[in-house]
Amino acid sequence: MVRFFIDPGTPVQQFLVLTGENAAHAKVLRLKAGDAVTVSDGQGADWRCTISDVSPGQVSLVVNSKISSVSEAHVQVSVYMAFPKSDKLEHVIQKATELGAFEIVAFPSARCVSRPDAKSLAKKQERWQKIAVSAAEQSGRSRIPQVILLESYQAALARAAQAELAILFYENEHAVTLRMALERKPWQTVSLLTGPEGGLEEAEVTQARQTGLEVCTLGSRILRCETAPLCALSAVMYAAHEF
Repeated sequence: MVRFFIDPGTPVQQFLVLTGENAAHAKVLRLKAGDAVTVSDGQGADWRCTISDVSPGQVSLVVNSKISSVSEAHVQVSVYMAFPKSDKLEHVIQKATELGAFEIVAFPSARCVSRPDAKSLAKKQERWQKIAVSAAEQSGRSRIPQVILLESYQAALARAAQAELAILFYENEHAVTLRMALERKPWQTVSLLTGPEGGLEEAEVTQARQTGLEVCTLGSRILRCETAPLCALSAVMYAAHEF
């Protein structure tokens, strides 16, 4: 069923009107009166609606019922990724949203080649958030993951450490596996932190341990920076019985 997101806090009563990008999207999809759609506030609330009228620039809906979301994971998994080159972060945002990530957090680290300034970051964040919205619509989610940008590696560690299980992946770690970390204690919130193309420096890994993160391996093969977070997220979702 086609899904539209409205601004959180929008009053939803007997009728709704979609305008702007939502109306344009409905036109592209050639929706017509009588078609059923789902409307979500992006924070977990869904409503089943029926289109009553389609006119230039707006789509009128009759709200039939509020429904419980069945698409959101019962665990909150945050993906932390050091700024990569090119459009790799766009790929991770899209796929992590599809896989059920609670949020995607980007930050600088010592070996990051990409170091966008504040002005360009503001524009990029807007684009990245739109990618998350589009991926949430496509995958039938009722919640849009927030794309969060942090100013430093230290800030990323401090924030990630607040989860019940906070993990940093390091290619030179060989003793502790992700499976071992997941089986040590119950968890409902998880932070998964990965480095950039050149990996993390040993001093950064030491700092992560001191902050309380568990340092793990993702196996005997070195994964690309855009592969590692998605691999880890998929494994956590499987362990949480989401697959």
